[in-house]
Amino acid sequence: MQNTTSTLLLSALLGTTACNGQSKPAIDAAEPGKGTPIAEYVVECFLDSKGALWFGTIEHGVARYDGKALTFLSPADGKGGNVVTSIAEDKDGNLWFAGHDGTGVVRYDGKHLTQLWESASSVSTDREGNIWSSARDSVFRYDGRTMLPFMVPMDRSAITQYAIAPGRASMRLHDSKGNYWFRTDGAGAFRYDGKNFTQFTKNDGLCSNTVNDIKEDDAGNIWFICMQAYQPEMTHDGGLCMWDGSRFTTFNDVNGLHHNDLYTLFKDRTGRLWVGATGVGAYRYDGKSFTLFNSTDRPDLNTIFGLQGMTEDANGILWCGFSGGLFRLDPAEENASFRHVPREGPWE
Repeated sequence: MQNTTSTLLLSALLGTTACNGQSKPAIDAAEPGKGTPIAEYVVECFLDSKGALWFGTIEHGVARYDGKALTFLSPADGKGGNVVTSIAEDKDGNLWFAGHDGTGVVRYDGKHLTQLWESASSVSTDREGNIWSSARDSVFRYDGRTMLPFMVPMDRSAITQYAIAPGRASMRLHDSKGNYWFRTDGAGAFRYDGKNFTQFTKNDGLCSNTVNDIKEDDAGNIWFICMQAYQPEMTHDGGLCMWDGSRFTTFNDVNGLHHNDLYTLFKDRTGRLWVGATGVGAYRYDGKSFTLFNSTDRPDLNTIFGLQGMTEDANGILWCGFSGGLFRLDPAEENASFRHVPREGPWE
């Protein structure tokens, strides 16, 4: 089960499935009466400042639901590139998209799509709303006119375990103390305090040297989700860990949060953390304990629980991108369950 799940999710993240026009996504042929998934892989979910929901997909660009209708945009604006793996909004209200397959970095001002750079694979913002992006070998910061290189010091030759793109880094967190945190493929995580970099690896207690995301909780703890190397064989590390400023804590007693590939870490408006536990479900952490959500109305689509993106709307509904389509979860419901949201809705 683990090998199958890892391969499926890695294919989605790399954009190798259903992107080249050679084969039709299997689940596009929806079961009668159940609706058509918006995409085979929904890999990013984002709520903009105007309340519109955005969903990055592997094969259909980016989908937007504005409260009235679902529409699809091709961020590369006819240049190819229907893979959108990350979405951000800058301080001026522009939307930014990034992905593989020619998408690069694209800015959307509400009317026009402008491709600014073809070689990037991610986009994020800091606490001031500045845009950061990354390519395979570099990190960049947008100064309002151009992408300026930002050097993250690492010894790529020291990366000995398999990584998707060894040494690739991206800025994932600008914490409450002003530190910048960078995730990497194979080199652990880096913290930049404005003067110096500090590297964190498995030798320091990090659960894997391939980090997928980083978040800060309301108490100032820093959380990491990681994945394991899987070639030539599984390394059986990865999972969730927390750094309190002096040491790392792992969660080996929580099913799915250790020895696993984790792709989604989200902080909701109440400060609770949500973690996608591949193959198990999604956990909510309230600062004391983990609560598992693993019920779904479409087990034919998301029984592997490959959660790849999450956001929260103004009503507290969580919108979740899975390997299998788009789902929503109302945590306030009794017996809350992931409910599939096809293109036809209902959206409310």
